[in-house]
Amino acid sequence: MAKSTSHTAYSSSTAKSSISRKSSAPSAPRGNQVFLFDKSNFIWMGIGMACIILGFALMSGGKSPDPHQFLYDEIYSFRRITLAPIVILIGFGIEAYAILMRPKKGPEKQA
Repeated sequence: MAKSTSHTAYSSSTAKSSISRKSSAPSAPRGNQVFLFDKSNFIWMGIGMACIILGFALMSGGKSPDPHQFLYDEIYSFRRITLAPIVILIGFGIEAYAILMRPKKGPEKQA
């Protein structure tokens, strides 16, 4: 039982010293740091977000000037019921592609 106590004391003191070293070190980027996303990933994400925003814009509207009048053809139009959800789903598909796409490796990155 004495061995486990000394081991616990050692591991807790080691953990404290490693925590204090990490917090006092400046957070500067290292030379071998590789980013998860490339410029092309962000471009595809922007295209996907534009599709999603366009889909929601297509879905908006349909307000009647008279609150007692229901405009069936305007509210349940092809644009709002069919086209807008398809554009939104295409935007989500583009977002998934942008996240899962691997960045292209250039000649300087192949090592």
